[in-house]
Amino acid sequence: SPTSGAAEAARAIRTNLMFMAPDEPYRTLLITSPAPSEGKTTVAVSIAAAMAQAGQRVVLVDCDLRRPRVHRVFGKKSTVGVTSAVVEGAPIESVALKTEVPSLWVIPAGPLPPNPAELIHSERFKAFLKRLAVDFDRVIVDSPPVVTVTDAAGLSTLVDGVVLVVRAFATGKDIARHGLRAIRDVGGKTVGVVLNAVNLDRHEYKYHYYY
Repeated sequence: SPTSGAAEAARAIRTNLMFMAPDEPYRTLLITSPAPSEGKTTVAVSIAAAMAQAGQRVVLVDCDLRRPRVHRVFGKKSTVGVTSAVVEGAPIESVALKTEVPSLWVIPAGPLPPNPAELIHSERFKAFLKRLAVDFDRVIVDSPPVVTVTDAAGLSTLVDGVVLVVRAFATGKDIARHGLRAIRDVGGKTVGVVLNAVNLDRHEYKYHYYY
């Protein structure tokens, strides 16, 4: 739905991300949230699609190796993916799947490993991520919630920037601060926060909406 409010919001986020660092653009971006059910996968898909529609070669990588969802959004199977490339050495072209969005590829999680955090901290995973940054203009990484498990904090050190997704009227301030602190404590760079699922009919937003 390219004319929807959600699509317009995704384009606004894309524009902000692209103009934040015009001289050193964010080639690799991690999308995470403090806790589950805040919409990080939806936001990751939306940002990736918006960037692809701007004419860039984009790959969306599902690094939630515990509860992967990206493949379901695009109606793909997760029989091959990130773990196939990292553990088995499968070539990028065999795990990067074309989507209905021109210039957008998706790499599912693949078979789930028994030790996701160790896999993400491995040298082979780092090499995989670096290779993607060479083959594509933008690499968008979806990860588990940053407060729940350590995977996202580890991933934040391997990308150019992190976008934190918080859900309006649902995410508590304390857990949001905890999420930001978890990224900062390991040296990750938070480039912005997306406020998701805003209800413009609520009185808190009505003045701004009509203005």
